[in-house]
Amino acid sequence: MKKSEIYFSIALDDNHIPEAISWRATDAGEKIHFAKAINISLWDRDEAGTMKIDLWTKDMPVDEMKYFYIDTMGAMAQSIATATSDQVMAEKIRTLCQELMEHVEQDRLKNDPNAGK
Repeated sequence: MKKSEIYFSIALDDNHIPEAISWRATDAGEKIHFAKAINISLWDRDEAGTMKIDLWTKDMPVDEMKYFYIDTMGAMAQSIATATSDQVMAEKIRTLCQELMEHVEQDRLKNDPNAGK
């Protein structure tokens, strides 16, 4: 049986706030990758529930955080379609992502009138 491992390293400041997030995977070689945020969800088979880890660094901009979550939900839409063949659920998630993207873009234009020019 092949085994693959993923390692995360979180550098914290004195107040335990993430300053840096890095990761590497055994299947991706020894290169260390850096991230501004991570969102990990696990289905605990013993508890039959979701366990989550959400971390982001101090330098993660709010607008990038919003895009990160929209992208994450979009990927979930594809995953649910692949895993369950439930195209209705996948399409509802995609529709929500589109609505959220429009909201974020409208908010960005409202806060920065030069953004659309």
